[in-house]
Amino acid sequence: MPLLQPPPYKPKFPLQSGHIQTIFPRLFRKVSLPPVVKRRIETPDGDFLDIDWHLASSTRLAVIAHGLEGNSRRPYVLGMARALVLAGWDCITYNFRGCSHEMNKKSGMYHSGDTRDLHTVLKYGLDHGIYEDAALIGFSMGGNHVLKYLGEDPEKVPSKVKRAIGISVPCDLEKSAMRLCDKSNFIYSNYFLRSLRQKVKIKNNQFPDLYPLDKLSSIKNIVDFDNAYTAPINGFADAIDYYRQSSCKQFLSKIKIPSLILNAEDDPFLTPECYPVQEAEGSQFISLQIPKYGGHVGFADIPIEKQLWSESRAVRFLNT
Repeated sequence: MPLLQPPPYKPKFPLQSGHIQTIFPRLFRKVSLPPVVKRRIETPDGDFLDIDWHLASSTRLAVIAHGLEGNSRRPYVLGMARALVLAGWDCITYNFRGCSHEMNKKSGMYHSGDTRDLHTVLKYGLDHGIYEDAALIGFSMGGNHVLKYLGEDPEKVPSKVKRAIGISVPCDLEKSAMRLCDKSNFIYSNYFLRSLRQKVKIKNNQFPDLYPLDKLSSIKNIVDFDNAYTAPINGFADAIDYYRQSSCKQFLSKIKIPSLILNAEDDPFLTPECYPVQEAEGSQFISLQIPKYGGHVGFADIPIEKQLWSESRAVRFLNT
């Protein structure tokens, strides 16, 4: 599909900065949306996933995937769920392994290329037999999950999945990881690493051979972490091999349902390689829109309590 024109979205000062867009909503946006149903579901490999089910008495289901070191109760996830419930969608938001209140039982945690749990949650919702249509929405790493899932094995995707949206997607994981290592992004890098280090310590109690603590002292950035833990635990040669196998960009041409990618021009996590212009132009199913503003999973405005531009855009795309 042709590259979509940038939208007229222009936030008020000071939200015309990518860094402020990225940080401001995380600090000051509050979204109250208690889940109607909280459930723990079993995975095919004998582990568990914690999900929140937000109900609108609908025959349409949206599954929402959060980003790196997020969870189902983050404001950006709840804001999207609230917008969709008000627009007539049931929503399931789920926690990646290791991101709920209890550490998972199996040795592995989530990673950028593992789409098995997304499929498990989607099938769990659809197997209830009440939904005629479904949609997938992913933020950042969750967006990579969604797009990779749709393209890596299109025949596996349930036929009820009609549309998908990826927001702030690092379509080229290698380039995005290198960008996170920049000095300008040290706040985000330190935030992620602090959380990941704590999880390694917990997993060390379960699997000391797989999660040795002596590696932690040498980790300075996300690439170091993926070299030390993510890659070897999940069968990759190293971090670069992990990024190249897990990036959704190589799978976009195989996607067979209408899918929208929203990547802001001022996103501090993304490099030019993360904006799949050629892939969108060569596909009849992929639409890429690049707003001038929005940061990484931002798209806010003042007052901060209002519905985000990305939430309104998602509703328009799913309901059209």
